Amino acid sequence: MSHGNILIVEDEEIIRASLKRLLERHGHTISEAGSVHEAELSYTLDSFDLIISDLRLPGSPGTEMIHLAGDTPVLIMTSYASLNSAVSTMKLGAVDYIAKPFDHHEMLERVTEILARRQKPDSPTVPQDETEEAGFDGMLGQCDAMRLLFRRIKKVAPTSATVLIQGESGTGKELVAQSIHRHSQRSGGPMISINCAAIPETLIESELFGHEKGSFTGATGARAGLIEAASGGTLFLDEIGELPLEAQARLLRVLQEGEIRRIGSVKSQKVDVRLIAATHRNLRQLAASSEFRQDLYYRLKVVELRIPALRERGKDILMLAEKLMSSICKKMGQEPHAYSPEAMAAICQHQWPGNVRELEHAIERAVILCDDNIITPEYLDLDVRVKASLFKVDAQLQHEDNAQDGLTLEDYFQRFVLEHQDQMTETDLAQKLGISRKTLWERRQKLGIPRKKASAT
Repeated sequence: MSHGNILIVEDEEIIRASLKRLLERHGHTISEAGSVHEAELSYTLDSFDLIISDLRLPGSPGTEMIHLAGDTPVLIMTSYASLNSAVSTMKLGAVDYIAKPFDHHEMLERVTEILARRQKPDSPTVPQDETEEAGFDGMLGQCDAMRLLFRRIKKVAPTSATVLIQGESGTGKELVAQSIHRHSQRSGGPMISINCAAIPETLIESELFGHEKGSFTGATGARAGLIEAASGGTLFLDEIGELPLEAQARLLRVLQEGEIRRIGSVKSQKVDVRLIAATHRNLRQLAASSEFRQDLYYRLKVVELRIPALRERGKDILMLAEKLMSSICKKMGQEPHAYSPEAMAAICQHQWPGNVRELEHAIERAVILCDDNIITPEYLDLDVRVKASLFKVDAQLQHEDNAQDGLTLEDYFQRFVLEHQDQMTETDLAQKLGISRKTLWERRQKLGIPRKKASAT
């Protein structure tokens, strides 16, 4: 682990001292300040390897450090309630941001990554649209599964290997296929995309392989198929699990021999096409039950890429929600909107069976219907049972929340537990919060909320 000279800018002494101890235990040299003004007066900012600054500080906001620090990277700390502002800091030039209360292991990982990048000045500059905010090639993602996906796309794209993309509906399988094509040696050729589930079985072979005049009723002229049209480029077959067995046999010949024969023709012709297939179904099981050709399955899975479901992507959900909302507002010519803390909780708790596509449609609906530029759970049309219990506070507390410019989700959790643990069992608390007893215990440990001891009888 590389050690660095780090400045912490944080007005809350407890957080500042805790972070200082954490980083010093791992060999870093730490300086500290309580505000942007104090940091500017006390230190030469470009002498540091990294500046870690809170977003909300007395006087000037933490984003001012980005402008004052020169080439020194700035890591912004923020609460979930300020996530909209946090994502905006990436556009201002922050190297990264981390949500409070942060996990110590996560903070150390971020610091290590930033310092490692800083020690490689000869590394090529990453374009803005390839930063951590954008993920890779326009696909947003910072979770481990998405980072692994991006690395594998970069490795497989320049090759000629057949690729099988596995993922639930709405996860972005076609975006991955497009990215592979763009970064391949065939990027100058065509990319033909076909949804196998959208074409009737009686027409699928004709669409893919073409036909000769008179080969069947209605074939009034010869026609080239889509595989011929993709020659020199990439053929993307979405939902390949829906392809009929007869068409599968023909497709296998394309992969093995590099040639096709139109329906009704006696002559074969060579084609030069790279195949990328995608499915939400389990092809291994389909092959085992003879619903999909085993030989074709093994030819397809030369390289297999899995796209994680949205519910498996952790903090990516809120980042995606922010990016999608910004894009939708711009498309509709509306002012930027913001999510309420309740809406962010609902977004995190929802299971998203339709994945990114469902999230995009929910946000578009909310932007259209909301009246005051603040998106709340009812506009998203989500199951808000979690919201009804997690954010159950009396009118006076709700008034205080508004005056304090929004509390974090951890604040709401802590308040709910402290207010109700005298009347509720741990099982009841977990059920009301929409979490498991194990998660409740883990959050108690993280926030330092002890369980109330049972009274002696």
